[in-house]
Amino acid sequence: MLRPTKSDAGFSLIELLMAMSLTITVMGVASMLLAQALNIRTRTNANGDALADAQRALNIMSREISNAGFNLTGNGIVDGDTGTDANGNSTIRIRSNGNRFEDTASTAARNGIGVNGEDAGEDVKYYIYKASNTNLLARHDQYSQSGGAVTVLSNRLDSLHMHYYAQKVSYGTSGCDITGASASEVTPSAAKYVVIAVCVQLEQVGAPGSAGYQPAKSVLLVSDVALRNSNLTAY
Repeated sequence: MLRPTKSDAGFSLIELLMAMSLTITVMGVASMLLAQALNIRTRTNANGDALADAQRALNIMSREISNAGFNLTGNGIVDGDTGTDANGNSTIRIRSNGNRFEDTASTAARNGIGVNGEDAGEDVKYYIYKASNTNLLARHDQYSQSGGAVTVLSNRLDSLHMHYYAQKVSYGTSGCDITGASASEVTPSAAKYVVIAVCVQLEQVGAPGSAGYQPAKSVLLVSDVALRNSNLTAY
């Protein structure tokens, strides 16, 4: 009968417990690092989405504001509904007669602004709406339907500042706005050049001292808009 030698013996209970403890420790550290990496990626993606939303919103605003005043006697900006709200953010209302030369539009829509449906996009207001934990950039289209309709263009916009000038200007930036413009501002209805400054607050990513850490910061996006119809009195 063969007897097992010492070299054939298995792990002792103490060795097994030590191996299990080491394995659990390594798995715990690996899981923690994986969770941190996923958290960093989630926050980074959220910050990227916020910037992309703000950029898209800025592009839409710039395009519509540049076309303001079409077939009108002014630049299309309404002074009475353009200014600064109680939270320090800008609002702007713009008008244009975009379907003036469309044969399929009704006579009332071609000759004026005020026909629900047909005059969609011809009387628009941009403003910041404060929600419970964020600021929304809203676009109100007065004649897209009866009673108008509101569209949210960005759900992570921390500030909106608009500046009005009679000419093209140069400027610097500081924080969440422009500074040191080369010309004085004018009333909105007298403007020929508009500078739009939007600011997005990016959240902190990770913890200080850890891999991938990014501190919270504000990112300023600026668009210069020439009002192409401001020099024309009528069509």
